Amino acid sequence: MELTVFTDEHFMREAFKEAQKAFDADEIPVGAVVVCNSKIIARAHNLTERLNDVTAHAEMQAITSAANYLGGKYLNECTLYVTLEPCVMCAGAIAWAQFGKLVFGASDTKKGFHLFSEKKLLHPKTEVITGVLEKDCGDIIKLFFQRKRG
Repeated sequence: MELTVFTDEHFMREAFKEAQKAFDADEIPVGAVVVCNSKIIARAHNLTERLNDVTAHAEMQAITSAANYLGGKYLNECTLYVTLEPCVMCAGAIAWAQFGKLVFGASDTKKGFHLFSEKKLLHPKTEVITGVLEKDCGDIIKLFFQRKRG
């Protein structure tokens, strides 16, 4: 039996599919997936407009779904893939969930958590990888806002 090894790029492409769903629904196009043992256990995208809820970010939706799937609030064995750098609210939730790893695509130069704290907002054991599929993840955000301002 052949063992398939998935890369960060593979899972970020899955998160990007979620961002595309948000784009198509006229939501800010951010997507997220949670991976545990090389398996996607949660998928989500922004739902702030549809739910009329400022907290309905892709990360928050994915965290809730993953915790429900696993039956526990700690996700230290999991990796969160998100197309855009998390905001401070989401970084706090990522810290409380104690993710083992956070991977994000594009940096958020206006609201990203790095603007407020390099890593102190996250759990100290959380590994952070940035810039995975950065161009694709950034381009969909730019296109969304160009169309809005258009």
